Amino acid sequence: MTQIPAENYSPRWSDDPRPPLPLVGDEREILTTLLDWHRTTFELKCTGVPVERLSERGVSPSSLSLHGILRHLSGVERWWFRIQFAGEEVPMLYYTDDDPDQDFDSLDGDVAEAFAVWRAECDRSREIVAAAESLDETGKHAATGEPVSLRRIVVHMIAEYARHNGHADLLRERIDGATGY
Repeated sequence: MTQIPAENYSPRWSDDPRPPLPLVGDEREILTTLLDWHRTTFELKCTGVPVERLSERGVSPSSLSLHGILRHLSGVERWWFRIQFAGEEVPMLYYTDDDPDQDFDSLDGDVAEAFAVWRAECDRSREIVAAAESLDETGKHAATGEPVSLRRIVVHMIAEYARHNGHADLLRERIDGATGY
Protein backbone atom coordinates (compact mmCIF):
# COMPACT_ATOMS: atom_id res chain seq x y z
CA MET A 1 0.00 0.00 0.00
CA THR A 2 1.28 3.48 -0.80
CA GLN A 3 1.61 6.11 1.91
CA ILE A 4 -0.55 9.21 1.72
CA PRO A 5 1.53 12.37 2.18
CA ALA A 6 0.72 14.21 5.41
CA GLU A 7 -0.20 17.39 3.51
CA ASN A 8 -3.03 15.51 1.76
CA TYR A 9 -4.88 14.77 4.99
CA SER A 10 -7.59 17.17 6.15
CA PRO A 11 -6.19 19.86 8.45
CA ARG A 12 -6.79 19.48 12.17
CA TRP A 13 -7.65 22.41 14.42
CA SER A 14 -4.61 24.15 15.84
CA ASP A 15 -4.09 23.29 19.53
CA ASP A 16 -6.43 20.30 19.08
CA PRO A 17 -6.91 18.73 22.54
CA ARG A 18 -8.64 15.59 21.25
CA PRO A 19 -6.71 12.35 21.71
CA PRO A 20 -6.65 10.03 18.70
CA LEU A 21 -9.72 7.84 18.44
CA PRO A 22 -9.06 4.23 19.46
CA LEU A 23 -8.75 1.79 16.59
CA VAL A 24 -9.69 -1.14 18.82
CA GLY A 25 -11.67 -1.48 22.03
CA ASP A 26 -14.93 -2.77 23.39
CA GLU A 27 -18.20 -1.36 22.15
CA ARG A 28 -18.78 1.04 25.04
CA GLU A 29 -15.25 2.44 24.82
CA ILE A 30 -15.46 2.99 21.06
CA LEU A 31 -18.93 4.56 21.13
CA THR A 32 -18.44 6.82 24.15
CA THR A 33 -15.00 7.95 22.97
CA LEU A 34 -16.43 8.83 19.56
CA LEU A 35 -19.32 10.74 21.14
CA ASP A 36 -16.92 12.71 23.35
CA TRP A 37 -14.71 13.35 20.32
CA HIS A 38 -17.71 14.88 18.52
CA ARG A 39 -18.61 16.95 21.58
CA THR A 40 -15.09 18.35 21.71
CA THR A 41 -15.13 18.89 17.95
CA PHE A 42 -18.20 21.10 18.28
CA GLU A 43 -16.54 23.11 21.03
CA LEU A 44 -13.42 23.54 18.85
CA LYS A 45 -15.57 24.93 16.05
CA CYS A 46 -16.82 27.62 18.46
CA THR A 47 -13.46 28.38 20.09
CA GLY A 48 -12.01 31.74 19.17
CA VAL A 49 -15.21 33.13 17.67
CA PRO A 50 -16.11 36.49 19.19
CA VAL A 51 -19.17 36.08 21.43
CA GLU A 52 -21.28 38.47 19.36
CA ARG A 53 -20.62 36.40 16.22
CA LEU A 54 -21.71 33.04 17.69
CA SER A 55 -25.35 34.04 17.13
CA GLU A 56 -24.86 35.00 13.47
CA ARG A 57 -27.02 33.16 10.98
CA GLY A 58 -24.39 33.03 8.27
CA VAL A 59 -25.91 30.66 5.69
CA SER A 60 -29.14 32.19 4.43
CA PRO A 61 -31.97 31.21 4.38
CA SER A 62 -31.09 28.82 7.24
CA SER A 63 -31.74 30.00 10.79
CA LEU A 64 -28.74 28.01 12.08
CA SER A 65 -26.05 29.68 14.17
CA LEU A 66 -23.32 28.27 16.39
CA HIS A 67 -25.20 29.59 19.43
CA GLY A 68 -28.43 27.97 18.25
CA ILE A 69 -26.71 24.64 17.62
CA LEU A 70 -25.16 24.87 21.09
CA ARG A 71 -28.60 25.36 22.65
CA HIS A 72 -30.04 22.55 20.52
CA LEU A 73 -27.29 20.12 21.55
CA SER A 74 -27.90 20.96 25.22
CA GLY A 75 -31.55 20.11 24.73
CA VAL A 76 -30.94 16.83 22.93
CA GLU A 77 -28.42 15.72 25.56
CA ARG A 78 -31.08 16.28 28.23
CA TRP A 79 -33.90 14.79 26.13
CA TRP A 80 -32.20 11.54 25.23
CA PHE A 81 -30.08 10.71 28.28
CA ARG A 82 -31.92 12.28 31.19
CA ILE A 83 -35.57 12.26 30.14
CA GLN A 84 -35.94 9.25 27.87
CA PHE A 85 -33.23 6.93 29.20
CA ALA A 86 -32.89 7.79 32.90
CA GLY A 87 -36.53 8.86 33.33
CA GLU A 88 -35.58 12.07 35.14
CA GLU A 89 -38.38 14.57 35.54
CA VAL A 90 -36.57 17.71 34.43
CA PRO A 91 -37.90 20.54 32.28
CA MET A 92 -37.09 20.71 28.61
CA LEU A 93 -34.40 23.19 27.60
CA TYR A 94 -35.17 25.80 24.96
CA TYR A 95 -38.50 24.19 24.04
CA THR A 96 -42.18 24.70 24.67
CA ASP A 97 -45.16 23.35 22.76
CA ASP A 98 -45.94 26.94 21.71
CA ASP A 99 -42.34 27.65 20.66
CA PRO A 100 -40.69 24.36 19.67
CA ASP A 101 -37.80 25.99 17.77
CA GLN A 102 -36.63 28.41 20.43
CA ASP A 103 -33.25 26.65 20.62
CA PHE A 104 -32.45 27.98 17.14
CA ASP A 105 -34.73 31.01 16.95
CA SER A 106 -34.56 32.74 20.36
CA LEU A 107 -30.91 33.58 20.80
CA ASP A 108 -31.30 35.91 23.73
CA GLY A 109 -29.30 35.17 26.82
CA ASP A 110 -25.66 34.85 27.67
CA VAL A 111 -23.60 32.61 25.37
CA ALA A 112 -21.22 31.74 28.23
CA GLU A 113 -24.21 30.55 30.23
CA ALA A 114 -25.38 28.47 27.25
CA PHE A 115 -21.93 26.82 27.15
CA ALA A 116 -22.14 26.13 30.89
CA VAL A 117 -25.58 24.51 30.45
CA TRP A 118 -24.27 22.38 27.56
CA ARG A 119 -21.20 21.26 29.51
CA ALA A 120 -23.37 20.37 32.52
CA GLU A 121 -25.73 18.34 30.30
CA CYS A 122 -22.77 16.52 28.71
CA ASP A 123 -21.36 15.76 32.17
CA ARG A 124 -24.73 14.41 33.34
CA SER A 125 -25.03 12.31 30.17
CA ARG A 126 -21.57 10.83 30.81
CA GLU A 127 -22.58 9.98 34.39
CA ILE A 128 -25.73 8.23 33.18
CA VAL A 129 -23.82 6.17 30.61
CA ALA A 130 -21.08 5.28 33.11
CA ALA A 131 -23.66 4.12 35.67
CA ALA A 132 -25.40 1.80 33.23
CA GLU A 133 -24.28 -1.80 33.50
CA SER A 134 -24.78 -2.39 29.80
CA LEU A 135 -25.63 -0.58 26.59
CA ASP A 136 -28.56 -3.02 26.44
CA GLU A 137 -30.31 -1.19 29.30
CA THR A 138 -33.43 0.61 28.16
CA GLY A 139 -35.36 3.74 28.80
CA LYS A 140 -38.74 4.71 27.40
CA HIS A 141 -38.96 6.24 23.93
CA ALA A 142 -41.28 9.21 24.41
CA ALA A 143 -42.84 9.18 20.95
CA THR A 144 -43.81 5.49 20.95
CA GLY A 145 -43.72 4.35 24.57
CA GLU A 146 -41.47 1.51 23.42
CA PRO A 147 -38.18 0.61 25.11
CA VAL A 148 -35.10 2.35 23.69
CA SER A 149 -31.62 0.98 24.42
CA LEU A 150 -28.73 3.05 25.64
CA ARG A 151 -26.79 1.74 22.64
CA ARG A 152 -29.39 3.24 20.27
CA ILE A 153 -29.27 6.55 22.15
CA VAL A 154 -25.46 6.79 22.03
CA VAL A 155 -25.42 5.96 18.31
CA HIS A 156 -28.17 8.52 17.70
CA MET A 157 -26.18 11.17 19.59
CA ILE A 158 -23.05 10.43 17.54
CA ALA A 159 -25.11 11.02 14.39
CA GLU A 160 -26.65 14.18 15.90
CA TYR A 161 -23.26 15.68 16.68
CA ALA A 162 -21.78 14.61 13.33
CA ARG A 163 -24.65 16.33 11.48
CA HIS A 164 -24.36 19.53 13.49
CA ASN A 165 -20.57 19.53 13.32
CA GLY A 166 -21.01 19.67 9.55
CA HIS A 167 -23.31 22.67 9.97
CA ALA A 168 -20.79 24.23 12.34
CA ASP A 169 -18.04 23.75 9.73
CA LEU A 170 -19.93 25.92 7.27
CA LEU A 171 -20.91 28.54 9.84
CA ARG A 172 -17.38 28.86 11.21
CA GLU A 173 -15.85 29.11 7.76
CA ARG A 174 -18.32 31.92 6.93
CA ILE A 175 -17.39 33.77 10.13
CA ASP A 176 -13.61 33.80 9.86
CA GLY A 177 -12.45 31.24 7.30
CA ALA A 178 -11.26 28.76 9.94
CA THR A 179 -11.51 25.12 8.99
CA GLY A 180 -10.46 21.82 10.52
CA TYR A 181 -11.82 18.44 11.36
